Amino acid sequence: MKLSLFLFILVGPCCVMTNQLFQYHFINENKSWDQARLYCKDNNHTDLATVSSMADMNRLRQDLGTRNAWIGLQRKASSNRTWQWSQPDVQFNESRDNGWDTNTMEPNDYGIENCGTLNTDKKWADLSCNREKPFICYDEKNPSHIIYANESLNWADAQSFCRDRHTDLISGPEQMEKLDEEKTNNLIQQSQGGFVFIGLFRDAWQWSDGSSFSFRFWNLQYDDEIKDSSCAMLNEDGRWSSENCSEEHPFICYDDHVILIKENMTWEEALYYCRHHHHDLVTITNMDEQRWVQEKTKNASSPFVWTGLRYTCSLGFWFWVSDEVVHYKNWASPGQVNECDMSGAMQTGGEHKWFKKHDEEKFNFFCSTS
Repeated sequence: MKLSLFLFILVGPCCVMTNQLFQYHFINENKSWDQARLYCKDNNHTDLATVSSMADMNRLRQDLGTRNAWIGLQRKASSNRTWQWSQPDVQFNESRDNGWDTNTMEPNDYGIENCGTLNTDKKWADLSCNREKPFICYDEKNPSHIIYANESLNWADAQSFCRDRHTDLISGPEQMEKLDEEKTNNLIQQSQGGFVFIGLFRDAWQWSDGSSFSFRFWNLQYDDEIKDSSCAMLNEDGRWSSENCSEEHPFICYDDHVILIKENMTWEEALYYCRHHHHDLVTITNMDEQRWVQEKTKNASSPFVWTGLRYTCSLGFWFWVSDEVVHYKNWASPGQVNECDMSGAMQTGGEHKWFKKHDEEKFNFFCSTS
């Protein structure tokens, strides 16, 4: 049965869920989390499943139904908590994201405070995620982008509200700049104690493959207090629960179809390398694929990384070498000029925008394996 974004195939004890850049495999065998991870690696999969976005989550929920399954998220009691943004395409930057209220020594972690708010001074303050407060959503399709929710919910419920009706909780300084001062003040004044939830949270959970995706989809009774080591499981409600890692459950492995080649080559050399050793230079057709690829740039040794994006001088347009049409775009400043002998490269740092670079420059590059 062919679905719109992936193929779902029953194969004995497992099933396969694919997209262009990675592939999920549901393994219907009961194993502990550690045993499941070892199985994935021993059977030539990359690791236990990493889930980077709601699109990934919807794919898993649609095809696994009410079955429980381990995913590759683990929390160790000794792990440090790190701050992150709820929107998975907004990365938390310690040096840039510094809106904390220094007058009250925020984040002060008074008790257990793992969720971020705006306080009466419109500075960031940490608060218990179980408190019920008004909150601010971000809606990328709404002309004003900002949704002021004056009902009081705990942070997890607020996140679900924003994701169900809009995009997510407001995340990152750039989105904060869009706030209307009067509307923000009114919302804060309505809140007992003067706190309003934003999409800032911290936890000690880590993906087994080492990726730093901030996407979380906990059940609404999630307890953010670290008591002991735990592992994440996709549960029968289609959300995640925190379970004892020694319990035995089915699990989900994944195969990564994107490889970062840490050698500096011209674009043409990179193209020939990928086609000879793998499949092709990588193609990026949407934000979810952009997020998946840009995560790997943290291991690059060059300021830009070649992709399969190419400019045809004779016809005057950009195209992917895989023959995909360039619908999704992530260009940097529109002032970049189209010239002959140019190809597309992703910025290694910053916002991972696309830049138009001369073919003879030498960078690392991304190959696709299928």
